[in-house]
Amino acid sequence: MGELFSFTNLKFILQGFGLTLYIALVTIILSMIFGTILGILRSTSKGVAGKLSALYIEIVRNTPALLWILVTRFIVNMKPVNAGILALTLFTSAIIGEIVRGGLNSIKKGQWEAAHSQGFTNIQTLRYIIIPQAFKNMIPALVSQYITVIKDTSFLWGVGIEEVTGKGMILMGMYASTTQVFLIFGTIALLYFVVNYILSLTFRAQQQRLILQV
Repeated sequence: MGELFSFTNLKFILQGFGLTLYIALVTIILSMIFGTILGILRSTSKGVAGKLSALYIEIVRNTPALLWILVTRFIVNMKPVNAGILALTLFTSAIIGEIVRGGLNSIKKGQWEAAHSQGFTNIQTLRYIIIPQAFKNMIPALVSQYITVIKDTSFLWGVGIEEVTGKGMILMGMYASTTQVFLIFGTIALLYFVVNYILSLTFRAQQQRLILQV
C-alpha cells in the first residue's frame, strides 16, 4: 500500500489535478463572458440576435456535455487540452446564459423604467442597476455550475486528456486489485470534494456579505 501512495504516484495524481483545475478555471472564465452575452441577448433582445441566442442555449443545454467533447476533440484541429476547454466552454456558456437570463428576469421592470427616467441608456442600466442586483440572485446557480464544470472535466480522460481522472485510469492499469483501485479513486474523489466544498463555502460567504450590504 505504501508503494501505491509513493511520492512519485502522488505527484503524478496532483499533476493531473493541476490540469483539471486549469481546464476548469479557463472554462469558467470564458463561459462567464460568452454566457453573460448570451443571457443578456436572450433576455433583452427581441430581434435575430435574441432568437439565435435562445436557439443556441436550448440546443446545447439539452444535449450531453460528453457529446460536445467528442465532437470538438475529433472534428476541430486543436491540441487535446484546448479542444477540451473549447467543448466545455461551448456547453457551459449555454447553461450560464440561461442562469443569467433568469437572473435578469428576476428584476422588476420598474427598475428599467426608473433608470430610463433618469436618462440611463440600456447598457448603463444593465451595468449599474440590473446586473448588480441580478448577480446576487444568480450566485447559488452559478456556484452549482462552477462545481459541475470541475466535475465534468473528468469526461476528458475519454479523449486522451490526462487530467486527474485520466491519471487515475493510468494508475489503475498498474495497481489492479480492488482495494488499490478503491484507494486510487477514493483519493481522486477526495480532491474533487475538497476543492468543490471550499468553492461552495467561499461563494456562500460572499452571498451573505452581499445580502447584508442591502
